[in-house]
Order: sequence, then C-alpha cells, then structure tokens
Amino acid sequence: MIARIVASFVAVIAALVAAGCASNPTSIDAQWVSPSIASGAKVQNVLVIAALRDSTQRCLLEDRMVEALGTAGVKAAQSHQFLGDAAELSEDQLRKLVADAGASHVLISSISGMTTDVRVTPGMVTGPGWGPGWSRSSAMGPGWRGMSSYYSSAWARSTPPEVRTTQNLHGDTRLFDVASSEVVWSTATTTVTSRGNLSTQIDGFVRLIVATLQQDSLI
Repeated sequence: MIARIVASFVAVIAALVAAGCASNPTSIDAQWVSPSIASGAKVQNVLVIAALRDSTQRCLLEDRMVEALGTAGVKAAQSHQFLGDAAELSEDQLRKLVADAGASHVLISSISGMTTDVRVTPGMVTGPGWGPGWSRSSAMGPGWRGMSSYYSSAWARSTPPEVRTTQNLHGDTRLFDVASSEVVWSTATTTVTSRGNLSTQIDGFVRLIVATLQQDSLI
C-alpha cells in the first residue's frame, strides 16, 4: 500500500513538472548582452518591429509586445501605428520610421527558420507465457492460466510503435541602440508550434522576451 501511495505521489509530481515545462511554448536557446549597455541606464523608449510578412501576425505580435513592455514600465510603440499594412522597408523608410517614433531603441523580432523533430518510440512484442499457470486447478486446464487470463495477457504482449512529429519555429530578437545603430541585446528562441493556438504562442513568446529583458536589467 505504501509503495502504491509513493508511486502515485511521484507520478503526480512528474505530471506537474511536465505541465510547468510545457506551459510556455517558447524557450530561450541563446542570449547576449553588450557590455556597453549592461552597466548603463535602463531602456525607456522602444519602437517594436515584428519583421513578419503576415500583417495580422505582425500587428498581433507588436501589440502584445507593446502592452507587455508598458506593464513593465517602458514606453513603447508598435511600427504598424506608423506604417499601416506596409511590411518590408528600405533603409530610408526605416530611418524615417524610427525618427517619427522618437525612440531611443528599436526591438526587432524575426523568424530565422523552422525545423521538424521526429521521435519514434519502438514497439514491443513478447511471446506467450510458458509453463504452468498460477492456477493449476483452472477449469480451462493447466499451463495457460485459463482462457480468460490468456486472452487478457495477449493484449499486453504487443505494443505498437509511436511516432511524434513536432514543428519548431526559430526566432531571432534584437535590441538596437538608435544613436549608434548597433545591436546591444539579442536572443535566439524556439517555439513549439503544436502547443496552443497562435495567440497562445505569441503571448508565451512576448512574456519570455520581456522577462529576459528584465532579468538582464535592461528594462
């Protein structure tokens, strides 16, 4: 009985840990902070640009990022507020956009690639039990534990293989100093696209980016 209780407790803890790990579809792969900004004043005025061709996704990401930065005490503006549905910009248009926004820093997020993970769990086939059964006095005769027991055990002897396919979206987010046009902070991320819908994925991405900026003492 005690062993069963302990096993159940361990299973519950493992499930909770797994759920916690899976709660955010985005994870950080690598990040970097320039020494020039690490010891400087916190970033206070940011223009957010989502370099995505889909205008709906671009607006959604920029709006959520601006909202999250605002909650963190940072003045921020989304690029589509000045651009509308325009996507790819020339250098002159980008300079004008930054000037119109009056930002000291620009946060640009883009997609760097996609990968697919395929995980195969092999199946298992075992032979039938041999020799006398647990109950030699079974009405069905010795050697096979009775027809009912043999039938039930047959299902446990064959486990089919399992194939899981996961698509990963890789992101690249960089913070630029407007005065120098140099990158002062960057992070590479991976988003598991099977975890939640688009809105959930964007929310998870935004939370992680803003939390990482806070942990690096930039905002």
